Amino acid sequence: MKHCFSFSFLFVLSVSSLSAQNLKNFSVPKGYTQIAEAKGDLDKGGKDEIILIFNTDIEASGMQNPEGTGDYKRVFYILKKENSGLKVWKENATILFSSGFGFYPSNNTFKINIKNGCLIIEQLFFTNSRHTQQYKHTFRFQNGDFYLIGLHDHFEDTCDFSFTNEINFSTGKVIVDREYSSCDDDTKVPENSHKEFTHKFPLIKMNDFFIGEHKFKIPGLKEDFAF
Repeated sequence: MKHCFSFSFLFVLSVSSLSAQNLKNFSVPKGYTQIAEAKGDLDKGGKDEIILIFNTDIEASGMQNPEGTGDYKRVFYILKKENSGLKVWKENATILFSSGFGFYPSNNTFKINIKNGCLIIEQLFFTNSRHTQQYKHTFRFQNGDFYLIGLHDHFEDTCDFSFTNEINFSTGKVIVDREYSSCDDDTKVPENSHKEFTHKFPLIKMNDFFIGEHKFKIPGLKEDFAF
């Protein structure tokens, strides 16, 4: 995946300075609890942006988790540091799974970091007692907004399979990898498969992206690629 800096430093710096003047001040909403923080230069403006992640006090809808703990929505803010304080550059409450999501919420992991000017969000959770689902989404600031440019999706069973899907949205390259196994010596194990191809993708803004709501047909297979 190519590095995330494609415009000149002076152009980005001027645009960033102008837009920062119109950003609202940030303060932690009442009832929110900070759970993580990351820093890095996302617009190549010469200053680090600050990302703060919170558990909100808003209950998440949907399936109740079996551990019986509270399930609250999560949100992250991308902030610019100005002389007058922190300004809200971007807010997102759709990508991060809720605090009680999955089968074993206490074993869920997530990480947000900035690398090569890109925002990388990683999440792992159990879908049941044997299955883990791992997501890694990469976003880049370009054309005045954050866009999805990379996806890594890994779904694994403790005995039977290990599935990996990858997309590079910049090049259109797609990888679909299927590995099979068994904890039972008498079970007939399907053959492994590995497929690489290119697909034309539309540009997807970060705040328009909902995990699992996009899909397309995998050439030569009956299944869809959902992301």
